[in-house]
Amino acid sequence: MDLDFVCVHAGRPAAELTRRDVARALLAVPSGVALVAVPDLRRALIALGNPLSPPFWESTKATLSAIESGGATVGDVQRWLESTGTEPLLLTRSFFVWPEEDERGPIAREMFLRLVAYLEERVAAGEIDPDALAVRDEEAREAYEDLQERWLNSPLPDGRVPGVAVSDEQDEELFAAWDEEEAFALSELRRILAELPAPERPAADLRAACVRLREVLAGPGYPGNVLRACAGYEGEPLPADDEELWLTVTAGIAGPISDLPEDDDTPEAFSDMDGELSHEDAVLAALCAIHHADWLAVVATLARRGPGVLASPERIARFIAESEDIDVQMDDPEDLDAAETLFSSVTPLWACLGIVDKSEVLTPLGRWGLPKALERAWS
Repeated sequence: MDLDFVCVHAGRPAAELTRRDVARALLAVPSGVALVAVPDLRRALIALGNPLSPPFWESTKATLSAIESGGATVGDVQRWLESTGTEPLLLTRSFFVWPEEDERGPIAREMFLRLVAYLEERVAAGEIDPDALAVRDEEAREAYEDLQERWLNSPLPDGRVPGVAVSDEQDEELFAAWDEEEAFALSELRRILAELPAPERPAADLRAACVRLREVLAGPGYPGNVLRACAGYEGEPLPADDEELWLTVTAGIAGPISDLPEDDDTPEAFSDMDGELSHEDAVLAALCAIHHADWLAVVATLARRGPGVLASPERIARFIAESEDIDVQMDDPEDLDAAETLFSSVTPLWACLGIVDKSEVLTPLGRWGLPKALERAWS
């Protein structure tokens, strides 16, 4: 750990090194090694006419010592790094979060480096005072946060807004990963179903279930409002065809299409981050939290075992844990509890559709329709 190491790590000559360059290089080695290297680094930079400043070196020694003793938190280290004056804030006031360095896409990398260069310009212009940041001056910190917030939300010469561009890229990456996972799950589902005999369509059961379902969907409150949101039925007429209606609603449970209407939401309730979710919101949140692999394991197991098998949340959690169709480890009792909790929101909705009976046992209608509905949800 010497000046040459810092220069290589930063990609700059010693005379151009910034506080951020030195701090990042020190964090790249064990804290004990970094502590030993600090005095020599400081002398070498002074000799080259790039002394940085006493407050920086004092904050450096204090932070590295806290890391070495085990007394520094991740937040403490991040705050010190940001106090160099040219490190982008990990989390802004508007809750913008930069992706981890090894997870940034091309746009995030570009915008991050643009912001670093912008902050360096502001330091050179005297608009950012790194020494004030190093001694935890609150006014300097507030000005530093404001500066970055404005930059993230201001258009660049090419029209792009940095914060929006990074968020859009992250969304695209998330959607691409989701689509890939869904496509794989669909291919596995079709492979499994191709190995099983096709069940007969229980016409009478389907008709009776749809009579009840239409009544539920027309009624106020739970479960009708949740099932309407799952299927995306809000205001428009329901399909006249029973099979189309039943499969659409059942598919929506595995992949909800819309959220609950916001007509009854008040601004106070919406902004209350500590408030509890309504029962309906909690159910939809649980449905959205179930992974493709879990749905695949459950529906494949039910399809193989057929009508009469118990499909309670407890049993479903065990199906997932014991499934040979997915690569998942659920040895921890907490994992089983989590799966059971999520599917506790599913089975009451299945009961409304006649997929399970009052004893949570799979019906012939459930055996016939669940695989079809899951295939529809993933198609």
